[in-house]
Amino acid sequence: LRHVTGTEREEAFERLLTFTDLKRFTDRFAGKLSGGMKQKLGLACALLGKPKLLLLDEPGVGVDPISRRELWGMVEDLVNQGIAVVWSTAYLDEAELCGTTIVLNEGKLLFAGTPAEISAPLEGRCFQLREPGARKRQLLTRALSRPEVNDGTIQGHSLRLTLKKDAKPFDPSEIGADAGAEWIPITPRFEDAFIDMLGGGPPGESVLAKATKEIPHDDETVIEADHLTKQFGDFKATDDVTFAVKRGEIYGLLGPNGAGKSTTFKMMCGLLTPTAGTATVVGLDLRHSASEARQRLGYMAQKFSLYGHLTVRQNLAFFAGIYGVSGKRQRTRIDEMAEIFHLGPFLNSKTDSLSLGYKQRLALACSVMHEPDILFLDEPTSGVDPVTRREFWTHINGLVERGVTVMVTTHFM
Repeated sequence: LRHVTGTEREEAFERLLTFTDLKRFTDRFAGKLSGGMKQKLGLACALLGKPKLLLLDEPGVGVDPISRRELWGMVEDLVNQGIAVVWSTAYLDEAELCGTTIVLNEGKLLFAGTPAEISAPLEGRCFQLREPGARKRQLLTRALSRPEVNDGTIQGHSLRLTLKKDAKPFDPSEIGADAGAEWIPITPRFEDAFIDMLGGGPPGESVLAKATKEIPHDDETVIEADHLTKQFGDFKATDDVTFAVKRGEIYGLLGPNGAGKSTTFKMMCGLLTPTAGTATVVGLDLRHSASEARQRLGYMAQKFSLYGHLTVRQNLAFFAGIYGVSGKRQRTRIDEMAEIFHLGPFLNSKTDSLSLGYKQRLALACSVMHEPDILFLDEPTSGVDPVTRREFWTHINGLVERGVTVMVTTHFM
């Protein structure tokens, strides 16, 4: 395609394989590469013709933080060689590293300039509320209901809060924070400014949680992996993994691309049979009672299990039917999901026509149609914008407060 042949081709292959650190994998099929490796291979292919301009369309989507950092380092090297790069992304930590940024939303230009210029108006409005107490999810919900608060997230042992213009920090005890909680001013980020441009983040209350039955909290172990191993030929995708999750917990499964997270998920959902070890959900061994266990859990796959040729309504009805939700109850749940996830205008649209963000919303809606006790979410916010990501976590936090157990893989630390 690039008319690179003979000696020039061999030199280009050597240069690009070294540049992308893919020499070790030249005999592996491209489809078998991890997400990070696939992105590096795509970059190498784009560089074969020695372009003066490189267009990268969301190269960091679905890629772990280490691989994203490596990709960024490679692109910086190209910029230093005089190549111009246009990098599109929904990950605003990437946008923060650019020299010049253009911010678009719903087809409209919101801002053009440097990252420093977009963040400057937020100076003095961003804070960490440190050591607020153990119930951070509840505290965040209360904080987001305050008139002073524009946006907020949980960050480690703290709450990260952005206040509205001219608002002052309130007494932390007013949201039930511990006596030692304190406000610490912090530097605003690009993401803070973007959300401020849109009028603030989503509210702290989850409408989805309110529409979900409450499950009594107890200390019961509801998910358990015991020396779980999965082998494909000579390759061990999961090797002797053991963990336990109690009811009402959010359990994070972290690791780089190719670490075995999705394989573990599929075994825990009864979609893959372990080579060795056992997977147990609500006391049911998935080797013998997979169909019974699946009635109690919801699964949102990394690669959506949606049917693109069906409409949004048909997908919701199909997944409801799989889990035995029919008749009036099914129609009610479809209406609820359409309202909660803003799917109303698209109910009669083919799913293939939806944007990534709306496909994510639909996939989550499909996974909770039957009000499961346990929810498996495989990279649920990959590739979506910060507002949608916050909406998802508002729902996840709300479901957990209702007693739902959530197991999630993510690249967002």
